[in-house]
Amino acid sequence: MSKPLFIKNEQGLYRVRGYFRPEDLVRVAADILLDDMTGKEVMSNPANAARFVQLALAQEKNEHFAALFLSTQHHLLRFETLFTGTVDGASVYPRVVVQKALEFNAGAVIFAHNHPSGECEPSLADRQITRRLTDALALIDVRVLDHFVVSRNSYVSFAERGLL
Repeated sequence: MSKPLFIKNEQGLYRVRGYFRPEDLVRVAADILLDDMTGKEVMSNPANAARFVQLALAQEKNEHFAALFLSTQHHLLRFETLFTGTVDGASVYPRVVVQKALEFNAGAVIFAHNHPSGECEPSLADRQITRRLTDALALIDVRVLDHFVVSRNSYVSFAERGLL
């Protein structure tokens, strides 16, 4: 078993072990942020959720589709990358998303995916899959709160744009 990349002390300070490439440090930072967010209300500040998924996904060279699974009180239960694709798309299966929402006993979800091109404008396919996921999850009383499209430098929120 390998040693963890970082250690948190009693005061909440972190010590990182070893030498890292910049992309590895970004992953460590995302892990620390996820640890800090777990069990807390993420939707009290949607920008924090957006920054987290941007940190977690924007460095990826291929498209990744992920979800923040939340309790009914919007506390973070789990962050999980659900699908990985190519440089310009990822296949997303509503059945798998519904299964995961049930597995984590989620009451709400926030979707996120990266655009490796750097352009965050949601495509027609992005809007269509978000609608399909929203409809599928509504059948089991799970609310879709937002869908972020992220790149290294920016993000777009479906909720802020009125696309949900």
